[in-house]
Amino acid sequence: MEANLRQTWPVLADAVFPANETARRIVRDAILIVGAVLFTALLAQVKIPLAFTPVPITGQTLAVLLIGAALGSRRGAAALLIYLVAGSWLPIYAGGASGFVWSIASGGYIVGFVPAAFAVGWLAERGWDRKVWILLAMLAGNVILYVPGLLWLATFAPAETRWLTTLEWGLYPFIIGDLLKLGLASALLPGGWALVNLVNGLKGRNQ
Repeated sequence: MEANLRQTWPVLADAVFPANETARRIVRDAILIVGAVLFTALLAQVKIPLAFTPVPITGQTLAVLLIGAALGSRRGAAALLIYLVAGSWLPIYAGGASGFVWSIASGGYIVGFVPAAFAVGWLAERGWDRKVWILLAMLAGNVILYVPGLLWLATFAPAETRWLTTLEWGLYPFIIGDLLKLGLASALLPGGWALVNLVNGLKGRNQ
């Protein structure tokens, strides 16, 4: 494990879209980042409101985990930072919402998307996206986004029951759904690598 944390590896996006020249890498990375922003905005429209909490169930978390793992730390974090800023004016947040994150009850989660994507991407760059360790990488990213999410949500809760209400609003209802998202994301990344390796193997045989 220690060796994995020292050595860096290409992430899935680099394997699928290789680019050797600097100019091509810049163009590729820009396209990947913009695509990741649009992908997050698309999954944000998968929204299930809950009557007892201002935080809805959405597909954003799944997007964040996949983007971090597939794009790596810097590109993943950049994509989610652009998503955060763009949503201040464009209707790309959950259910077509927009606005400054500090005015939204779930705004802390959106802020947490950035370090979460970076953390998952950092671990993916150390080979965690190709093994069973991907589940722990995804779990770490999920925990990271909850920290600012719950801290900010607490400012919307009644003072007398602040933390109990915050957990009832922003954590307990999402545990099962997050576990399902973690399982799906953890299956997609190794599956993507298996497909890439299969295609490269077939190309090698035909050359």
